[in-house]
Amino acid sequence: MPEQIQSIISNLRGFGVKRLAMLAGIAVLVMGVIGIASVYLNRPAYDTLYVGLDRADVNQIGLVLGEAGIGFDVGADGTSVLVPAGTTAQARMLLAEKGLPTSANAGYELFDNVGSLGLTSFMQQITRVRALEGEIARTIQSISGIKAARVHIVMSERANFRRDEQQPSASVVIRYAGIDAEKSAMSIRHLVAAAVPGLSADKVTVLDSSGNLLAAGDDPSNTSAARTLGVEQTVETQIGDNIRRALTAYLGPDNFRASVKAEVNTDTRQTEETIFDPNSRVERSVQSVRANENNNQKQASTPASVEQNLPETQATATDGPQSSSQNDRREEITNYEINSKKIATVSNGYSVTKMSIAVVVNQQRLMTILGKDATPEQIAKRVADIQKMVTSATGFDEKRGDVIDVSAVEFIDGLDGEAIPQAGMLDSIGQHAGTLINAGAFIVVVFLVAFFGLRPMASALTAKATPALSGPSFDDVQRSLPTPEATAAADNAAVAALPGSRPGPTPLDDLRQKIRPAPQDRLARMVDLNEERTAQILRKWAAQEVAV
Repeated sequence: MPEQIQSIISNLRGFGVKRLAMLAGIAVLVMGVIGIASVYLNRPAYDTLYVGLDRADVNQIGLVLGEAGIGFDVGADGTSVLVPAGTTAQARMLLAEKGLPTSANAGYELFDNVGSLGLTSFMQQITRVRALEGEIARTIQSISGIKAARVHIVMSERANFRRDEQQPSASVVIRYAGIDAEKSAMSIRHLVAAAVPGLSADKVTVLDSSGNLLAAGDDPSNTSAARTLGVEQTVETQIGDNIRRALTAYLGPDNFRASVKAEVNTDTRQTEETIFDPNSRVERSVQSVRANENNNQKQASTPASVEQNLPETQATATDGPQSSSQNDRREEITNYEINSKKIATVSNGYSVTKMSIAVVVNQQRLMTILGKDATPEQIAKRVADIQKMVTSATGFDEKRGDVIDVSAVEFIDGLDGEAIPQAGMLDSIGQHAGTLINAGAFIVVVFLVAFFGLRPMASALTAKATPALSGPSFDDVQRSLPTPEATAAADNAAVAALPGSRPGPTPLDDLRQKIRPAPQDRLARMVDLNEERTAQILRKWAAQEVAV
């Protein structure tokens, strides 16, 4: 490792300042390209936070999200705000604390801008309805999958010359994505009905942004037919599960099929009864009356005579009949409280009136259990045992009129159940096409940058230092230059070597004399190679001429 580091350091020193600057620039460029590509290709997906906002709300939301460290983006129309996926709930809670947005679906903050002077009762009522509509719309938008909502409420109104009071009603328009619209519409109806006084759920109408009616009128889930159907399905499912739990461990999950049909009674029953217990009594009150009566009666009578007609004569009365009586009466009245019990029973449940069960068993499985030499009697006995197990698991009641049938048949291969279509490779690729494209582009960019940038630079840094090739010296160049004597001698020798040649100048000699560079050109070439060396040679030549 130290040798490699020393080799790299020596190579860097041998490059010089310009080359090192170029290598540093290339390294910075490569890292910048990789960083930009990674940020651009791996940036998070954005979800819509709010739509239909005013410019002022967009600016305020941007400031709040920026202070909280939550990334955001503004739509191309400038009226929608987007945040990274997974931070939608956090951003909405943060904005709700700040009272944002203020322009979309204004709520109770409308009363902040309403003055108390000159405000009529009609204006107060309208403001109250607007505030209630805005608050309900905000609550509906907080439901997962609801992108936007608009609520219209008609409050109850009692006129002077109207006998019946007008019932309140409401209508809701929603824009959704990725949810079951009908189930959400039923929830929204009950939400609005609970938020408005006197409003029932059947008076709330829900539509989508395309104009499709999602819910209106009576709730179909509260009808007696829907309730009965739901109870029947629940009972049948429970009985079918009991059969599967009883037979799966013995036959296996794919060697039997069970079908259950149940008839239930969901009528509401109310029973009231009063029970008296004569053996249990308590004295409530006792009344006693006593009466004693004594009666003496005496009558006097005047006899009829002449004296009665004489003046100033008083007739003498004589004693008449006498009577006396005595009566003694005693009376006692006792009131008893008889023990009684009143029972009032209201039943909203259900009762199974009849049940039909059909079970088919794979005959091959029974043959495997009993053996290949099993007789029909053995198979029938085993089917009877299975029927007893099913009877016990389902609560079979013959008095109620229940019917059960267990049969052993041969199953058709490949029909063990409805095959659930699985997503193929093309479907999976189509779902993740965007991610695969981004990943592939990033890999290609990194490969190209590493291959054409980092690899040559690393090879240059780690390569062993090679001595620089030195050019020819001035003496070598001087010796390599042809002289007139050498050129003429070489030409004469070449001509003499030819057969039939004659001594003396030839046309080839003339041509070479013309091609040979002039002394001035040779001197200019020597000056270009080494000026100092040329000056020294010229001084030597001048010194030799002076000496001569």
